[in-house]
Amino acid sequence: MLRKEQNDLLTQTGPGTPMGEMFRRYWIPALLAEELAENDGPPVRVQLLSERMIAFRDTEGCAALIEEYCAHRGVSLWFGRNEACGLRCPYHGWKYDVTGQCVDLPSEPESSGFRASIKLRAYPLIERGGVLWTYMGAPEHQPPLPEFEFAMVPPEQTYTSKRLQYCNWLQALEGGIDSSHVSWLHRDAFTSDPLMVGSRGNQYNMRDMQVQFEIADQPAGLFIGARRNAEAGNYYWRITPWCMPSFTMIPPRGNHPVHGHFWIPIDDGNCWAWSFDYHPTRALTPTELQAMLDGKGIHVKTIPGTYIPVANRDNDYLIDRAGQKVGKTYSGVAGIGMQDASLQESMGPIVDRSREHLLTTDNGIIIARQRLMRAARALAEKGTPPPGVDPTTHRVRSAAVVLPEGAAFAEAAADALRATEGVAHRTV
Repeated sequence: MLRKEQNDLLTQTGPGTPMGEMFRRYWIPALLAEELAENDGPPVRVQLLSERMIAFRDTEGCAALIEEYCAHRGVSLWFGRNEACGLRCPYHGWKYDVTGQCVDLPSEPESSGFRASIKLRAYPLIERGGVLWTYMGAPEHQPPLPEFEFAMVPPEQTYTSKRLQYCNWLQALEGGIDSSHVSWLHRDAFTSDPLMVGSRGNQYNMRDMQVQFEIADQPAGLFIGARRNAEAGNYYWRITPWCMPSFTMIPPRGNHPVHGHFWIPIDDGNCWAWSFDYHPTRALTPTELQAMLDGKGIHVKTIPGTYIPVANRDNDYLIDRAGQKVGKTYSGVAGIGMQDASLQESMGPIVDRSREHLLTTDNGIIIARQRLMRAARALAEKGTPPPGVDPTTHRVRSAAVVLPEGAAFAEAAADALRATEGVAHRTV
């Protein structure tokens, strides 16, 4: 369990908070590239780390992320006209370029020089792997761009989606590093989900429900090893990398694509759940892509024109009680993504962790919390950069392997846990 002040430290990410300042040392996903597909297209509202912003792509194709409100009277620039390399407020015509600089102030003579003093807060917005990434920290600390493998492979080998989740980012992250629930909550997917079926590892998941956890350090965070019994003298290991602050990669099944998540705070009570699938050595097949679009695997069907799940808290996640009774779905909620989200959201916007009763299967969660608190405090008190900022630490993989009893998983699977171009992932 955590004390209230520890829970607050971990869950609050607004400007000036220790965890918020730590998040601002990383490049984080802000938008799918498809959301700003058009030069001079409509601006898009963006809220990250409790900051309200507007994104737009100007006449020359430059992507911008600036604070939402006009410096004149506080009008939302979502209503702005995107024209001639700038976003113009429709109220009185003040116009801003991609750096947030006011470039036209029609009511003032140019000779006054007043326009030059008006500049909105702006952050870089850079495309990589179909994602527009932003860095919201001090410019002098800006690291090189991220190098997670899903964003570095050719476009035909990767697919990324996002959805709104109504809870704090840490609840979602903790679900992402908890392999013990898979044999319960997601058990129906082993025989029905086209992005999971056919893996020998599925059998191990269902045969051994008393999973054992071991944790190993890695430069960006942790490797979380979930061990189950395999054939005599061997263990089946599912190894999840966690890269600080909020990247997780799910161990693969068979020759299916590898998948994973980013959990990005919108504010303290809501987050974006980013989900990706990729294959290191081949293009995704049309069947795989269609399954992802249909909300299979870790992806979710969303309401057209939004990133709100079709099954959501307002309709009780379309829970099927009859199907739950006969085992169609163990929880009654369809789909891996919404099975997770429904239970994580049920805890409330920010769960009271002082009331928990944790077990050895929660060791990954416990140690991740300790790492986060230690890193946030070190940054706040000493200016120590947090782990995982250096993009060379992003070149990790998840793995599913069978190892002999007694083998230290992180050492025995070291090659499998390293992203190597042109080399397939290790899977069972």
